Amino acid sequence: MSKKFLKIHPDDNVLVALADLKAGEPIVNGLTAVHDVPAKHKVVIRDLQPGEPIKMYGITVGKTVAPIAAGTAITTQNVKHQASEYTGRTTTLSWTPPDVSRWKNVTFDGYHRPDGQVGVANYWVVVPLVFCENKNVEAIRDAFEEGLGFAKNDAYKNFVNDLVQLYKAGNIDAITRASLRNGVGAPRQRLFENIDGIRFLTHDGGCGGTRQDAEALCRLIAGYIHNPNVAGATVLSLGCQNAQVQLLRDKLAEKNFDNRKPLIIVEQQKAGTEQDMLEVAIRETFIGLVEANKLKRQPAPLSKLVVGLECGGSDGFSGISANPAIGYTSDLLAALKATTILSEFPELCGVEQELINRSVDDETADRFVKLMRAYERAAVASGSGFDMNPSPGNIRDGLITDAMKSAGAARKGGTSPVTDVLDYGDYVRRPGLNLLCTPGNDVESTTAMAGAGATMILFTTGLGTPTGNPIAPVIKVSSNSRLAARMPDIIDLDAGPIISGESSIEEMGEKILEFVIDVASGRKKTKADILHQTDFIPWKRGVSL
Repeated sequence: MSKKFLKIHPDDNVLVALADLKAGEPIVNGLTAVHDVPAKHKVVIRDLQPGEPIKMYGITVGKTVAPIAAGTAITTQNVKHQASEYTGRTTTLSWTPPDVSRWKNVTFDGYHRPDGQVGVANYWVVVPLVFCENKNVEAIRDAFEEGLGFAKNDAYKNFVNDLVQLYKAGNIDAITRASLRNGVGAPRQRLFENIDGIRFLTHDGGCGGTRQDAEALCRLIAGYIHNPNVAGATVLSLGCQNAQVQLLRDKLAEKNFDNRKPLIIVEQQKAGTEQDMLEVAIRETFIGLVEANKLKRQPAPLSKLVVGLECGGSDGFSGISANPAIGYTSDLLAALKATTILSEFPELCGVEQELINRSVDDETADRFVKLMRAYERAAVASGSGFDMNPSPGNIRDGLITDAMKSAGAARKGGTSPVTDVLDYGDYVRRPGLNLLCTPGNDVESTTAMAGAGATMILFTTGLGTPTGNPIAPVIKVSSNSRLAARMPDIIDLDAGPIISGESSIEEMGEKILEFVIDVASGRKKTKADILHQTDFIPWKRGVSL
Protein backbone atom coordinates (compact mmCIF):
# COMPACT_ATOMS: atom_id res chain seq x y z
CA MET A 1 0.00 0.00 0.00
CA SER A 2 1.42 3.37 -1.03
CA LYS A 3 0.14 5.24 2.04
CA LYS A 4 -1.56 4.45 5.32
CA PHE A 5 -3.58 7.63 5.85
CA LEU A 6 -5.67 9.95 3.75
CA LYS A 7 -6.62 13.57 4.33
CA ILE A 8 -9.71 14.04 2.20
CA HIS A 9 -9.94 17.86 2.23
CA PRO A 10 -7.34 20.52 3.17
CA ASP A 11 -9.67 21.88 5.89
CA ASP A 12 -10.11 18.50 7.61
CA ASN A 13 -8.79 17.97 11.15
CA VAL A 14 -8.94 14.17 10.89
CA LEU A 15 -7.14 11.56 8.79
CA VAL A 16 -8.65 8.30 7.52
CA ALA A 17 -6.65 5.17 8.36
CA LEU A 18 -6.17 3.18 5.16
CA ALA A 19 -4.55 0.28 7.06
CA ASP A 20 -4.43 -1.00 10.64
CA LEU A 21 -1.98 0.95 12.83
CA LYS A 22 -0.27 -0.06 16.04
CA ALA A 23 0.12 2.23 19.04
CA GLY A 24 3.21 4.41 18.66
CA GLU A 25 3.38 3.94 14.90
CA PRO A 26 4.27 7.18 13.10
CA ILE A 27 1.55 8.78 11.00
CA VAL A 28 2.61 12.12 9.45
CA ASN A 29 4.71 15.13 10.44
CA GLY A 30 5.77 13.72 13.79
CA LEU A 31 2.26 12.57 14.69
CA THR A 32 2.03 9.06 16.15
CA ALA A 33 -0.88 6.78 16.93
CA VAL A 34 -1.83 7.02 20.59
CA HIS A 35 -3.37 3.53 20.48
CA ASP A 36 -4.14 0.81 17.95
CA VAL A 37 -6.26 2.26 15.14
CA PRO A 38 -8.25 -0.10 12.90
CA ALA A 39 -8.36 0.62 9.18
CA LYS A 40 -11.32 2.84 8.13
CA HIS A 41 -11.32 4.80 11.40
CA LYS A 42 -10.30 8.46 11.81
CA VAL A 43 -7.64 10.05 14.00
CA VAL A 44 -7.44 13.74 14.88
CA ILE A 45 -4.35 15.61 13.70
CA ARG A 46 -4.23 18.06 16.65
CA ASP A 47 -5.47 18.27 20.21
CA LEU A 48 -9.20 19.05 20.35
CA GLN A 49 -11.26 20.36 23.26
CA PRO A 50 -14.97 19.70 23.98
CA GLY A 51 -17.25 21.66 21.68
CA GLU A 52 -14.79 21.88 18.77
CA PRO A 53 -16.07 20.69 15.37
CA ILE A 54 -14.83 17.58 13.61
CA LYS A 55 -14.09 18.46 10.00
CA MET A 56 -14.15 15.88 7.19
CA TYR A 57 -14.78 16.33 3.47
CA GLY A 58 -14.27 20.02 4.32
CA ILE A 59 -17.50 20.24 6.35
CA THR A 60 -18.61 19.71 9.95
CA VAL A 61 -19.43 16.05 10.62
CA GLY A 62 -19.49 16.10 14.44
CA LYS A 63 -18.43 17.86 17.61
CA THR A 64 -16.13 16.76 20.40
CA VAL A 65 -17.68 15.99 23.78
CA ALA A 66 -14.41 15.10 25.55
CA PRO A 67 -10.77 16.16 25.12
CA ILE A 68 -9.11 14.27 22.21
CA ALA A 69 -5.31 14.13 21.97
CA ALA A 70 -3.62 14.31 18.58
CA GLY A 71 -3.21 10.82 17.13
CA THR A 72 -6.34 9.50 18.89
CA ALA A 73 -9.21 7.88 17.02
CA ILE A 74 -12.65 9.46 17.25
CA THR A 75 -15.39 7.28 18.75
CA THR A 76 -19.00 7.53 19.88
CA GLN A 77 -17.60 8.33 23.36
CA ASN A 78 -15.63 11.44 22.37
CA VAL A 79 -17.64 12.71 19.36
CA LYS A 80 -21.34 13.30 18.77
CA HIS A 81 -23.35 14.17 15.67
CA GLN A 82 -23.37 17.76 14.48
CA ALA A 83 -24.19 19.02 11.01
CA SER A 84 -23.86 22.34 9.21
CA GLU A 85 -26.91 24.56 8.89
CA TYR A 86 -28.43 25.26 5.51
CA THR A 87 -30.57 27.88 3.81
CA GLY A 88 -31.43 28.90 0.23
CA ARG A 89 -28.92 29.05 -2.61
CA THR A 90 -25.81 31.03 -1.66
CA THR A 91 -23.66 30.58 -4.79
CA THR A 92 -24.15 30.57 -8.55
CA LEU A 93 -24.22 27.13 -10.16
CA SER A 94 -21.12 26.24 -12.19
CA TRP A 95 -20.17 22.81 -13.53
CA THR A 96 -17.61 21.56 -16.04
CA PRO A 97 -18.79 18.19 -17.41
CA PRO A 98 -16.25 15.39 -17.83
CA ASP A 99 -15.09 14.42 -21.31
CA VAL A 100 -17.55 11.85 -22.69
CA SER A 101 -16.37 11.85 -26.31
CA ARG A 102 -15.52 8.13 -26.20
CA TRP A 103 -19.17 7.32 -25.42
CA LYS A 104 -20.76 9.87 -27.74
CA ASN A 105 -21.86 7.27 -30.31
CA VAL A 106 -22.10 4.29 -27.95
CA THR A 107 -25.49 2.61 -27.61
CA PHE A 108 -27.03 -0.11 -25.47
CA ASP A 109 -29.47 -2.78 -26.61
CA GLY A 110 -32.75 -2.14 -24.83
CA TYR A 111 -36.49 -2.67 -25.04
CA HIS A 112 -38.19 0.31 -26.70
CA ARG A 113 -41.63 1.11 -25.32
CA PRO A 114 -44.28 2.97 -27.36
CA ASP A 115 -44.10 6.01 -25.03
CA GLY A 116 -40.41 6.56 -25.82
CA GLN A 117 -38.92 5.02 -22.68
CA VAL A 118 -36.32 2.29 -23.11
CA GLY A 119 -35.95 -0.59 -20.68
CA VAL A 120 -32.87 -2.69 -19.97
CA ALA A 121 -35.01 -5.75 -19.19
CA ASN A 122 -38.40 -7.19 -20.14
CA TYR A 123 -40.37 -8.33 -17.09
CA TRP A 124 -44.01 -9.06 -16.39
CA VAL A 125 -45.18 -7.94 -12.94
CA VAL A 126 -47.84 -9.56 -10.75
CA VAL A 127 -48.76 -7.37 -7.77
CA PRO A 128 -51.58 -7.18 -5.21
CA LEU A 129 -53.28 -3.94 -4.18
CA VAL A 130 -53.71 -5.34 -0.68
CA PHE A 131 -51.95 -7.91 1.48
CA CYS A 132 -55.08 -10.12 1.46
CA GLU A 133 -54.11 -11.10 -2.10
CA ASN A 134 -50.53 -12.18 -1.30
CA LYS A 135 -51.59 -15.83 -1.14
CA ASN A 136 -53.10 -15.62 -4.63
CA VAL A 137 -49.96 -13.94 -5.97
CA GLU A 138 -47.96 -16.86 -4.58
CA ALA A 139 -50.39 -19.30 -6.23
CA ILE A 140 -49.73 -17.63 -9.60
CA ARG A 141 -45.98 -17.79 -8.91
CA ASP A 142 -46.23 -21.55 -8.26
CA ALA A 143 -48.24 -21.99 -11.45
CA PHE A 144 -45.88 -20.07 -13.73
CA GLU A 145 -42.26 -20.18 -12.62
CA GLU A 146 -41.53 -23.86 -13.08
CA GLY A 147 -43.49 -24.29 -16.30
CA LEU A 148 -42.05 -21.23 -18.02
CA GLY A 149 -38.45 -21.93 -16.98
CA PHE A 150 -38.03 -18.94 -14.64
CA ALA A 151 -37.48 -20.95 -11.44
CA LYS A 152 -33.90 -21.40 -10.29
CA ASN A 153 -32.39 -24.82 -9.66
CA ASP A 154 -32.72 -24.94 -5.90
CA ALA A 155 -29.45 -26.31 -4.54
CA TYR A 156 -30.66 -25.79 -0.97
CA LYS A 157 -33.70 -27.98 -1.54
CA ASN A 158 -31.39 -30.61 -3.01
CA PHE A 159 -29.17 -30.26 0.06
CA VAL A 160 -32.09 -30.93 2.41
CA ASN A 161 -33.07 -33.96 0.32
CA ASP A 162 -29.50 -35.27 0.69
CA LEU A 163 -29.67 -34.81 4.47
CA VAL A 164 -33.04 -36.61 4.59
CA GLN A 165 -31.61 -39.59 2.72
CA LEU A 166 -28.58 -39.74 5.04
CA TYR A 167 -30.88 -39.62 8.06
CA LYS A 168 -33.11 -42.40 6.70
CA ALA A 169 -30.01 -44.49 6.07
CA GLY A 170 -28.93 -43.97 9.67
CA ASN A 171 -25.70 -42.30 8.55
CA ILE A 172 -25.70 -39.54 11.18
CA ASP A 173 -21.93 -38.95 11.01
CA ALA A 174 -22.15 -38.21 7.30
CA ILE A 175 -24.70 -35.44 7.97
CA THR A 176 -22.06 -33.40 9.81
CA ARG A 177 -19.78 -33.61 6.74
CA ALA A 178 -22.42 -33.00 4.08
CA SER A 179 -22.19 -29.93 1.83
CA LEU A 180 -23.97 -28.34 -1.10
CA ARG A 181 -23.40 -30.21 -4.35
CA ASN A 182 -24.37 -27.93 -7.17
CA GLY A 183 -24.27 -24.29 -6.05
CA VAL A 184 -27.30 -22.26 -7.06
CA GLY A 185 -27.67 -24.18 -10.28
CA ALA A 186 -27.76 -23.20 -13.93
CA PRO A 187 -30.75 -21.30 -15.29
CA ARG A 188 -33.50 -23.40 -16.84
CA GLN A 189 -34.52 -23.26 -20.48
CA ARG A 190 -37.07 -20.46 -20.81
CA LEU A 191 -40.23 -20.80 -22.85
CA PHE A 192 -40.22 -17.09 -23.77
CA GLU A 193 -36.70 -16.13 -24.83
CA ASN A 194 -37.34 -12.37 -24.89
CA ILE A 195 -38.86 -12.20 -21.40
CA ASP A 196 -36.47 -11.93 -18.47
CA GLY A 197 -38.96 -13.21 -15.91
CA ILE A 198 -42.21 -12.72 -14.05
CA ARG A 199 -41.81 -10.69 -10.87
CA PHE A 200 -44.19 -11.23 -7.97
CA LEU A 201 -44.40 -8.25 -5.60
CA THR A 202 -45.99 -9.05 -2.26
CA HIS A 203 -46.32 -6.53 0.59
CA ASP A 204 -48.20 -5.85 3.84
CA GLY A 205 -50.06 -2.70 2.78
CA GLY A 206 -53.19 -1.56 0.98
CA CYS A 207 -55.55 -1.50 3.94
CA GLY A 208 -55.55 -1.08 7.71
CA GLY A 209 -53.12 1.83 7.65
CA THR A 210 -53.79 5.44 6.82
CA ARG A 211 -55.39 6.54 3.57
CA GLN A 212 -52.11 8.31 2.83
CA ASP A 213 -50.32 4.95 3.05
CA ALA A 214 -52.75 3.48 0.51
CA GLU A 215 -52.23 6.43 -1.80
CA ALA A 216 -48.45 6.15 -1.53
CA LEU A 217 -48.65 2.41 -2.26
CA CYS A 218 -50.72 3.02 -5.40
CA ARG A 219 -48.27 5.69 -6.57
CA LEU A 220 -45.41 3.23 -6.08
CA ILE A 221 -47.15 0.37 -7.87
CA ALA A 222 -48.08 2.73 -10.70
CA GLY A 223 -44.40 3.62 -11.04
CA TYR A 224 -43.47 -0.05 -11.33
CA ILE A 225 -46.10 -0.67 -14.00
CA HIS A 226 -44.95 2.46 -15.89
CA ASN A 227 -41.23 1.54 -15.63
CA PRO A 228 -39.89 0.61 -19.11
CA ASN A 229 -38.37 -2.61 -17.72
CA VAL A 230 -41.97 -3.85 -17.34
CA ALA A 231 -43.78 -5.26 -20.38
CA GLY A 232 -47.12 -5.57 -18.64
CA ALA A 233 -48.75 -6.21 -15.28
CA THR A 234 -51.35 -8.34 -13.55
CA VAL A 235 -52.94 -6.61 -10.55
CA LEU A 236 -54.96 -8.51 -7.95
CA SER A 237 -57.57 -6.62 -5.92
CA LEU A 238 -59.82 -7.88 -3.15
CA GLY A 239 -62.34 -5.06 -3.66
CA CYS A 240 -63.02 -3.45 -0.28
CA GLN A 241 -59.50 -2.20 0.61
CA ASN A 242 -58.26 1.38 0.87
CA ALA A 243 -56.01 0.93 -2.16
CA GLN A 244 -58.83 0.89 -4.68
CA VAL A 245 -58.45 0.03 -8.37
CA GLN A 246 -59.56 3.54 -9.35
CA LEU A 247 -56.90 5.04 -7.09
CA LEU A 248 -54.27 3.00 -8.96
CA ARG A 249 -55.69 4.16 -12.29
CA ASP A 250 -55.55 7.78 -11.09
CA LYS A 251 -51.89 7.40 -10.13
CA LEU A 252 -51.09 5.83 -13.50
CA ALA A 253 -52.75 8.79 -15.22
CA GLU A 254 -50.54 11.17 -13.20
CA LYS A 255 -47.50 9.44 -14.70
CA ASN A 256 -48.89 9.71 -18.25
CA PHE A 257 -49.14 5.94 -18.40
CA ASP A 258 -49.35 4.57 -21.93
CA ASN A 259 -52.53 2.51 -22.14
CA ARG A 260 -50.97 0.43 -24.89
CA LYS A 261 -49.03 -1.45 -22.20
CA PRO A 262 -51.07 -4.53 -21.12
CA LEU A 263 -52.69 -4.12 -17.69
CA ILE A 264 -54.78 -6.98 -16.31
CA ILE A 265 -56.85 -6.18 -13.20
CA VAL A 266 -58.81 -8.93 -11.45
CA GLU A 267 -61.01 -8.25 -8.40
CA GLN A 268 -61.76 -11.24 -6.20
CA GLN A 269 -65.04 -10.00 -4.74
CA LYS A 270 -66.37 -9.59 -8.28
CA ALA A 271 -64.82 -12.74 -9.76
CA GLY A 272 -66.56 -15.18 -7.42
CA THR A 273 -64.51 -18.13 -6.22
CA GLU A 274 -60.77 -18.05 -5.75
CA GLN A 275 -60.46 -20.62 -8.53
CA ASP A 276 -62.47 -18.42 -10.90
CA MET A 277 -60.25 -15.46 -10.13
CA LEU A 278 -56.97 -17.33 -10.56
CA GLU A 279 -58.15 -18.97 -13.77
CA VAL A 280 -58.76 -15.54 -15.32
CA ALA A 281 -55.54 -14.08 -13.98
CA ILE A 282 -53.38 -16.96 -15.19
CA ARG A 283 -54.97 -17.21 -18.63
CA GLU A 284 -54.83 -13.45 -19.30
CA THR A 285 -51.27 -13.23 -18.00
CA PHE A 286 -50.15 -16.04 -20.30
CA ILE A 287 -51.72 -14.26 -23.28
CA GLY A 288 -49.93 -11.09 -22.26
CA LEU A 289 -46.61 -12.94 -22.03
CA VAL A 290 -47.05 -14.25 -25.58
CA GLU A 291 -47.35 -10.64 -26.81
CA ALA A 292 -44.52 -9.36 -24.63
CA ASN A 293 -42.21 -12.02 -26.01
CA LYS A 294 -42.47 -10.48 -29.49
CA LEU A 295 -40.41 -7.46 -28.44
CA LYS A 296 -36.66 -7.70 -29.03
CA ARG A 297 -33.70 -5.59 -27.94
CA GLN A 298 -32.77 -2.72 -30.23
CA PRO A 299 -29.97 -0.11 -30.02
CA ALA A 300 -30.73 2.98 -27.91
CA PRO A 301 -28.64 6.04 -26.99
CA LEU A 302 -27.11 6.15 -23.51
CA SER A 303 -29.31 9.17 -22.80
CA LYS A 304 -32.19 6.70 -22.31
CA LEU A 305 -30.56 5.17 -19.21
CA VAL A 306 -32.07 5.92 -15.79
CA VAL A 307 -29.66 4.82 -13.02
CA GLY A 308 -30.28 4.82 -9.27
CA LEU A 309 -27.40 5.56 -6.87
CA GLU A 310 -27.63 3.61 -3.62
CA CYS A 311 -25.44 2.50 -0.71
CA GLY A 312 -26.00 -0.09 2.01
CA GLY A 313 -23.83 -1.72 4.64
CA SER A 314 -21.46 1.25 4.33
CA ASP A 315 -18.03 1.32 5.94
CA GLY A 316 -15.28 3.86 6.53
CA PHE A 317 -13.97 3.39 2.98
CA SER A 318 -17.32 3.84 1.19
CA GLY A 319 -17.02 7.63 1.02
CA ILE A 320 -13.51 7.57 -0.45
CA SER A 321 -13.73 4.69 -2.94
CA ALA A 322 -17.01 3.16 -4.12
CA ASN A 323 -19.25 6.20 -3.54
CA PRO A 324 -17.13 8.78 -5.38
CA ALA A 325 -16.51 6.18 -8.12
CA ILE A 326 -20.22 5.81 -8.91
CA GLY A 327 -20.46 9.58 -8.38
CA TYR A 328 -18.09 9.99 -11.32
CA THR A 329 -20.19 7.49 -13.28
CA SER A 330 -23.20 9.69 -12.47
CA ASP A 331 -21.34 12.74 -13.82
CA LEU A 332 -20.52 10.85 -17.03
CA LEU A 333 -24.18 9.90 -17.41
CA ALA A 334 -25.29 13.48 -16.74
CA ALA A 335 -22.91 14.70 -19.43
CA LEU A 336 -24.46 12.12 -21.78
CA LYS A 337 -27.96 13.53 -21.02
CA ALA A 338 -28.96 10.38 -19.11
CA THR A 339 -30.77 10.39 -15.77
CA THR A 340 -29.49 9.46 -12.30
CA ILE A 341 -31.32 9.31 -8.96
CA LEU A 342 -29.79 9.99 -5.52
CA SER A 343 -32.09 9.16 -2.59
CA GLU A 344 -31.81 8.40 1.17
CA PHE A 345 -32.62 11.85 2.59
CA PRO A 346 -31.50 11.00 6.16
CA GLU A 347 -28.07 10.36 4.64
CA LEU A 348 -27.88 13.81 3.08
CA CYS A 349 -27.83 15.45 6.52
CA GLY A 350 -25.03 18.02 6.67
CA VAL A 351 -24.50 18.27 2.91
CA GLU A 352 -27.79 20.04 2.20
CA GLN A 353 -26.16 23.38 1.40
CA GLU A 354 -23.91 21.85 -1.26
CA LEU A 355 -26.90 20.19 -2.95
CA ILE A 356 -28.95 23.38 -2.66
CA ASN A 357 -26.19 25.35 -4.36
CA ARG A 358 -26.03 22.71 -7.12
CA SER A 359 -29.75 23.03 -7.85
CA VAL A 360 -30.56 24.40 -11.30
CA ASP A 361 -32.99 27.00 -9.96
CA ASP A 362 -34.54 28.39 -6.77
CA GLU A 363 -37.70 26.32 -7.19
CA THR A 364 -35.71 23.07 -7.21
CA ALA A 365 -33.61 24.19 -4.23
CA ASP A 366 -36.68 25.25 -2.24
CA ARG A 367 -38.40 21.93 -2.90
CA PHE A 368 -35.38 20.08 -1.52
CA VAL A 369 -35.29 22.30 1.59
CA LYS A 370 -39.01 21.78 2.19
CA LEU A 371 -38.81 17.98 1.95
CA MET A 372 -35.66 17.76 4.10
CA ARG A 373 -37.06 19.95 6.87
CA ALA A 374 -40.39 18.07 6.88
CA TYR A 375 -38.58 14.72 7.12
CA GLU A 376 -36.35 15.97 9.93
CA ARG A 377 -39.33 17.37 11.88
CA ALA A 378 -41.16 14.06 11.55
CA ALA A 379 -38.10 12.19 12.84
CA VAL A 380 -37.79 14.46 15.88
CA ALA A 381 -41.53 14.32 16.58
CA SER A 382 -41.31 10.54 16.76
CA GLY A 383 -38.57 10.76 19.40
CA SER A 384 -35.81 9.94 16.91
CA GLY A 385 -33.62 12.02 14.60
CA PHE A 386 -31.15 11.82 11.76
CA ASP A 387 -28.36 11.44 14.34
CA MET A 388 -29.68 7.90 15.01
CA ASN A 389 -29.20 6.77 11.40
CA PRO A 390 -25.79 5.01 11.53
CA SER A 391 -26.16 1.29 12.22
CA PRO A 392 -23.93 -0.68 14.62
CA GLY A 393 -22.07 -2.00 11.57
CA ASN A 394 -21.51 1.51 10.23
CA ILE A 395 -20.11 2.67 13.57
CA ARG A 396 -17.93 -0.41 14.02
CA ASP A 397 -16.33 0.27 10.64
CA GLY A 398 -15.60 3.96 11.17
CA LEU A 399 -18.79 5.91 10.42
CA ILE A 400 -19.21 7.53 13.82
CA THR A 401 -21.91 10.16 13.12
CA ASP A 402 -24.74 10.57 10.65
CA ALA A 403 -23.15 13.72 9.23
CA MET A 404 -19.94 11.76 8.56
CA LYS A 405 -21.91 8.96 6.92
CA SER A 406 -23.89 11.51 4.91
CA ALA A 407 -20.83 13.38 3.70
CA GLY A 408 -19.52 10.16 2.19
CA ALA A 409 -22.93 8.93 0.99
CA ALA A 410 -23.61 12.17 -0.91
CA ARG A 411 -20.54 11.56 -3.05
CA LYS A 412 -22.62 9.00 -4.96
CA GLY A 413 -24.23 12.01 -6.62
CA GLY A 414 -20.96 13.28 -8.10
CA THR A 415 -20.70 16.99 -8.84
CA SER A 416 -23.29 17.57 -11.58
CA PRO A 417 -26.24 19.99 -11.23
CA VAL A 418 -29.36 18.86 -9.38
CA THR A 419 -31.99 19.06 -12.11
CA ASP A 420 -35.03 17.95 -10.12
CA VAL A 421 -36.24 16.98 -6.63
CA LEU A 422 -38.83 14.23 -6.29
CA ASP A 423 -41.05 13.24 -3.40
CA TYR A 424 -41.64 9.55 -2.65
CA GLY A 425 -43.75 8.05 -5.44
CA ASP A 426 -42.87 10.74 -7.99
CA TYR A 427 -41.57 9.66 -11.41
CA VAL A 428 -38.50 11.16 -13.11
CA ARG A 429 -39.24 14.06 -15.44
CA ARG A 430 -35.84 15.54 -16.31
CA PRO A 431 -32.45 14.12 -17.30
CA GLY A 432 -29.49 14.76 -15.04
CA LEU A 433 -29.17 14.23 -11.28
CA ASN A 434 -32.50 13.86 -9.44
CA LEU A 435 -32.91 13.85 -5.64
CA LEU A 436 -35.61 11.42 -4.44
CA CYS A 437 -37.07 11.57 -0.92
CA THR A 438 -36.72 8.10 0.62
CA PRO A 439 -35.52 6.60 3.90
CA GLY A 440 -31.90 5.49 4.27
CA ASN A 441 -33.11 1.91 4.59
CA ASP A 442 -31.58 0.03 1.65
CA VAL A 443 -34.63 -1.84 0.41
CA GLU A 444 -37.17 0.92 1.00
CA SER A 445 -34.88 3.22 -0.99
CA THR A 446 -34.17 0.87 -3.91
CA THR A 447 -37.87 -0.03 -4.02
CA ALA A 448 -38.69 3.66 -4.44
CA MET A 449 -36.01 4.20 -7.10
CA ALA A 450 -37.51 1.60 -9.42
CA GLY A 451 -40.93 3.16 -8.79
CA ALA A 452 -39.45 6.52 -9.84
CA GLY A 453 -38.31 5.05 -13.16
CA ALA A 454 -34.83 3.72 -12.45
CA THR A 455 -34.04 0.95 -14.90
CA MET A 456 -30.76 0.06 -13.16
CA ILE A 457 -29.27 0.67 -9.71
CA LEU A 458 -25.63 1.13 -8.72
CA PHE A 459 -25.32 -0.07 -5.12
CA THR A 460 -22.15 0.44 -3.07
CA THR A 461 -21.37 -1.56 0.06
CA GLY A 462 -18.47 -1.87 2.47
CA LEU A 463 -19.82 -4.58 4.76
CA GLY A 464 -21.75 -6.64 2.20
CA THR A 465 -25.50 -6.77 1.55
CA PRO A 466 -27.41 -9.04 -0.85
CA THR A 467 -30.12 -6.50 -1.70
CA GLY A 468 -31.67 -6.65 -5.17
CA ASN A 469 -34.80 -5.36 -6.90
CA PRO A 470 -37.61 -7.14 -8.75
CA ILE A 471 -37.39 -5.15 -12.00
CA ALA A 472 -34.18 -3.07 -11.96
CA PRO A 473 -30.81 -4.88 -12.13
CA VAL A 474 -28.71 -3.96 -9.09
CA ILE A 475 -24.94 -3.69 -9.63
CA LYS A 476 -22.97 -4.12 -6.39
CA VAL A 477 -19.73 -2.18 -5.98
CA SER A 478 -17.54 -3.01 -2.97
CA SER A 479 -15.62 -0.26 -1.20
CA ASN A 480 -12.75 -2.58 -0.29
CA SER A 481 -11.07 -5.61 -1.83
CA ARG A 482 -11.37 -7.77 1.29
CA LEU A 483 -15.15 -7.70 0.95
CA ALA A 484 -14.97 -8.52 -2.76
CA ALA A 485 -12.81 -11.56 -1.97
CA ARG A 486 -14.93 -12.68 0.99
CA MET A 487 -18.35 -12.33 -0.68
CA PRO A 488 -17.76 -12.79 -4.42
CA ASP A 489 -21.29 -14.15 -4.89
CA ILE A 490 -22.85 -10.70 -4.29
CA ILE A 491 -20.16 -8.27 -5.53
CA ASP A 492 -20.04 -7.30 -9.22
CA LEU A 493 -17.21 -4.75 -9.14
CA ASP A 494 -14.45 -3.96 -6.65
CA ALA A 495 -13.53 -0.31 -5.97
CA GLY A 496 -10.86 -1.40 -3.50
CA PRO A 497 -8.03 -0.58 -5.94
CA ILE A 498 -8.80 3.10 -5.23
CA ILE A 499 -7.77 2.50 -1.59
CA SER A 500 -4.57 0.68 -2.58
CA GLY A 501 -3.66 3.37 -5.09
CA GLU A 502 -3.93 1.04 -8.09
CA SER A 503 -6.85 2.97 -9.62
CA SER A 504 -8.11 6.52 -9.65
CA ILE A 505 -11.71 7.45 -8.92
CA GLU A 506 -12.11 8.51 -12.56
CA GLU A 507 -10.73 5.24 -13.94
CA MET A 508 -13.06 3.24 -11.69
CA GLY A 509 -16.04 5.41 -12.64
CA GLU A 510 -15.38 4.75 -16.31
CA LYS A 511 -15.05 1.02 -15.66
CA ILE A 512 -18.41 1.07 -13.87
CA LEU A 513 -20.03 2.85 -16.82
CA GLU A 514 -18.81 0.14 -19.19
CA PHE A 515 -20.29 -2.49 -16.88
CA VAL A 516 -23.58 -0.55 -16.79
CA ILE A 517 -23.72 -0.61 -20.60
CA ASP A 518 -23.09 -4.37 -20.66
CA VAL A 519 -25.82 -5.06 -18.11
CA ALA A 520 -28.23 -2.70 -19.87
CA SER A 521 -27.64 -4.60 -23.11
CA GLY A 522 -28.25 -8.00 -21.53
CA ARG A 523 -24.66 -9.10 -22.09
CA LYS A 524 -23.99 -9.47 -18.36
CA LYS A 525 -26.20 -10.43 -15.43
CA THR A 526 -25.76 -8.93 -11.99
CA LYS A 527 -24.99 -11.14 -9.01
CA ALA A 528 -28.26 -10.06 -7.40
CA ASP A 529 -30.19 -11.33 -10.45
CA ILE A 530 -28.26 -14.60 -10.47
CA LEU A 531 -29.21 -15.08 -6.82
CA HIS A 532 -32.87 -14.17 -7.54
CA GLN A 533 -32.63 -11.28 -5.05
CA THR A 534 -35.89 -9.37 -5.60
CA ASP A 535 -36.47 -7.25 -2.48
CA PHE A 536 -39.58 -5.05 -2.41
CA ILE A 537 -40.59 -2.98 0.64
CA PRO A 538 -42.96 -0.01 0.18
CA TRP A 539 -42.39 2.85 2.63
CA LYS A 540 -45.24 3.73 4.96
CA ARG A 541 -44.79 7.42 5.66
CA GLY A 542 -43.92 6.92 9.30
CA VAL A 543 -40.33 7.64 10.28
CA SER A 544 -37.78 5.26 8.80
CA LEU A 545 -34.09 6.13 8.79
